[in-house]
Amino acid sequence: MADARGLVKRRAGARLWLSAGWLTLLALAAVFAPLIAPHDPLAQDLFGARLPPFWEHGADAAFPLGTDSLGRDVLSRIIHGARVALGVALIAGTLTCLIGALLGLIAGYFRGWPDMVISRFVDIWMAFPPVLFAILLIAVLGTGLSSIIIAIVVIDWTRFARVIRAEAMSQGAMDYVASAQVAGRKRFSIMLAEILPNVLPTIVVLLTLEMGIAVIVEAILSFVNLSISTDQPTWGSMIAEGRLSIHQAWWVLVFPLITLFLTVLSFSQLGEGLKDHFDPVLR
Repeated sequence: MADARGLVKRRAGARLWLSAGWLTLLALAAVFAPLIAPHDPLAQDLFGARLPPFWEHGADAAFPLGTDSLGRDVLSRIIHGARVALGVALIAGTLTCLIGALLGLIAGYFRGWPDMVISRFVDIWMAFPPVLFAILLIAVLGTGLSSIIIAIVVIDWTRFARVIRAEAMSQGAMDYVASAQVAGRKRFSIMLAEILPNVLPTIVVLLTLEMGIAVIVEAILSFVNLSISTDQPTWGSMIAEGRLSIHQAWWVLVFPLITLFLTVLSFSQLGEGLKDHFDPVLR
């Protein structure tokens, strides 16, 4: 039993470090994109269009992952696209976490009419198809990063609210909460000082998963040309462009698709790793 528990713990640790390593590397690339990107992601050279990756015949060493149909460097566009993806993930994930977790704490701990109002609102909100709802919001708000972030926050706060509500209800029935109430502490103070620290691991796990969802949503919206209205590269727009030239230049589609897959997988595995790390059974 101990050996099995140790094996699970080692796998969780490896999963945690691998996912954190990829996301750290991607974050550094996004922050220092103007310095490390080999070329201007918007620079066009029709004479160098559709150059293959460095290992194929006819490649140019200056463009290690090749170029697209307009001669733009694929690697530079992926690096600069990381700035958009991670920016949306960080801002939208954090705002979604703050709103959803606060409402979930209030509903789960105070019970009564706050719980009834918030829970019914969550049920109604979750009845809308999320992707179609996001597209509708973007159509109303207009394209742009701020519109994408607002759409993600408006749609996904319910995920936090429902899970944190259940956790807060469970923690609210514990003896330490009853002791704090007997000591005469105010309910809002108990919620912040006693309940919140005990549900914080769950919030952190949900936050990492939400960041992965935000990356996917941004990619979907940019794929259908509802993301940034400028020429700034995004992974979704690169995938949409590469789909049209898959038979002539497969690398334009494959490399941003792999980057998107690894990023979303890393956020997911980071959440799973943190969940196992915080699990008292595996400690």
